[in-house]
Amino acid sequence: MDAKTAMLDRAGEIIDSYGSKRENIIAIMQDIQAEYKYLSKDVLSLIADKLGIGVAKVYSVATFYENFSLEAKGKYIVKVCNGTACHVRKSQPIYDGLREYLNLSGKQKTSEDQMFTLETVACLGACSLAPAMTINDEVHAKMTPDTAIALLENIRKKEAAQNA
Repeated sequence: MDAKTAMLDRAGEIIDSYGSKRENIIAIMQDIQAEYKYLSKDVLSLIADKLGIGVAKVYSVATFYENFSLEAKGKYIVKVCNGTACHVRKSQPIYDGLREYLNLSGKQKTSEDQMFTLETVACLGACSLAPAMTINDEVHAKMTPDTAIALLENIRKKEAAQNA
């Protein structure tokens, strides 16, 4: 069984666990995204089919809520805080440095190797630690562009060692 088939089978199980009821569409989408970090076009079509609604309706729900992603995400989700405290303490150069390090262009958020996805958030709630960022929900405080890049380089080294 290929990865796509396995994903659709698992998504079908999640939908079925909610009784394939339309009123559970958001919970269904949250559970599928929690497992795969995004909602693929095939998954959106499956949801529409199993709930008996149009794909456009499912897509509109997925795009209305900012928490849903229609783009595959990396193994590590890097979130740079852009709240007032972090912004004033220079979070933008951190974000810019990471974008350059990851070689991201345009609207691209995920590195070519699918290792990292870079995002900004309005606030991490860690103002006293500004500028702050998270990597897979682990908070990193008082960051600079250099320390942020060093964190990603360390992750890459650990991943390479594990895969060697």
